[in-house]
Amino acid sequence: MAPAIPDLTARIARAAALLRAGGIVAYPTETFYGLGALASRGDALARLAAAKLRPEGKPLPLIAADRAQVEAVGSLADSLAAKLAARFWPGPLTLLLPAAPGLHPAITAGGATVGVRIPASEVARALAREAGGALVSTSANVSGEPPPSSAAALSAELVARIDGVLDGGPAPGGLPSTVVALERGGVRLVRAGAVPWHEVEACARAP
Repeated sequence: MAPAIPDLTARIARAAALLRAGGIVAYPTETFYGLGALASRGDALARLAAAKLRPEGKPLPLIAADRAQVEAVGSLADSLAAKLAARFWPGPLTLLLPAAPGLHPAITAGGATVGVRIPASEVARALAREAGGALVSTSANVSGEPPPSSAAALSAELVARIDGVLDGGPAPGGLPSTVVALERGGVRLVRAGAVPWHEVEACARAP
């Protein structure tokens, strides 16, 4: 078991305050450390992409604390989406859902869908809950570099460009979240990851 991080609740509160003010924060997820901004803060989304040296035109995945936060950014009306969410959330399965009206185009890259999940990490969920909305959850690295699994592994170059780091202890690492699209009543694998594809297919086929 990982050692407790002293005063983690206070650290989460400080990081959430930065996010509400339009800041960018690195934080742990159930895979790697993510780089976050509130989905509702368009000013922060542009800064986040610049901090990562992220190519233009790539959508930004989101995490949410609960279904209410998910449904503020994307629709779970499709019965298959709801079934996959019930089976795999909290956990590393990102669903491409119909984007909510008014969602910032930097998140969808001009498309009609948004990638979102409820993560297994209690720290990540607590941060989204305290911040008051869904958060960007792209890996906390400069584009092209390996994703970090601890606060100490964050690039000094990246840290200099953001507003805070929520040190929640080591993240498990391993594979990133599995990304799944829902099409014509079925599922399509967009990116293989931590949730095995055969498990997703089995859930989708189950009555």
